[in-house]
Amino acid sequence: MNDEDVKPNSVWTSNRFWSRSAGWVTGVSAVLLMFLTMSTLSQITMGSAKDLENKVTKRVPSASVINYKVTYEYSTKRGHEVPVIGEKEKFFGRDDYSEAEANKLLEHGKLTTQAKNCMNCHTLLGNGAYFAPDLTKAWVDPAWQEGGIMIGMTGKATKEEAMAEFLQHPDKYPSHSRRMPNLGITAEEAKATVAFLKHMSSIDTNGFPRNFNKIQGSIQK
Repeated sequence: MNDEDVKPNSVWTSNRFWSRSAGWVTGVSAVLLMFLTMSTLSQITMGSAKDLENKVTKRVPSASVINYKVTYEYSTKRGHEVPVIGEKEKFFGRDDYSEAEANKLLEHGKLTTQAKNCMNCHTLLGNGAYFAPDLTKAWVDPAWQEGGIMIGMTGKATKEEAMAEFLQHPDKYPSHSRRMPNLGITAEEAKATVAFLKHMSSIDTNGFPRNFNKIQGSIQK
């Protein structure tokens, strides 16, 4: 048999080719993962009170966003609803919560939702159960706005007072066939939970939950 009769090995059966390919794929994947990690961290890093004062938009605003009006409006450019932070707005009679005060209030609210196992029934940012309404944008639900059913039912003057009242005495306000049980939430826990929900509604979630405006309403622009 001469050299002309010997067929060259295919590249697809070459161990050297596959080992090199694996090395390149691993290297490129590692670089891409690092890039995506850095990009994600910059997107989810909470903003500051200064950002709000200077009207700098952050996907996750400072906790002191509770000092501002938060609405949920349709963006033609993006094709879904986005949170819009407006001018100063009283929250339980104040619009001057410091960043430290607001952070403490939000932390208390978050711990309350965990201690009371809210996610056993509700959903927050896609996590939780689907037995009860999604709470990601609860603050901008029209039911709690001026003229909304919950404002009238609770007899409170503001949405935060109405929400806090409902959280403390849900059995007095049957708003749904699947009634919320009385979880023994105190006045301070209720206030903190409402603050947590207001901040949650200010987070830009790329239109999540989808069709919120069609189900519950939002301002169309």
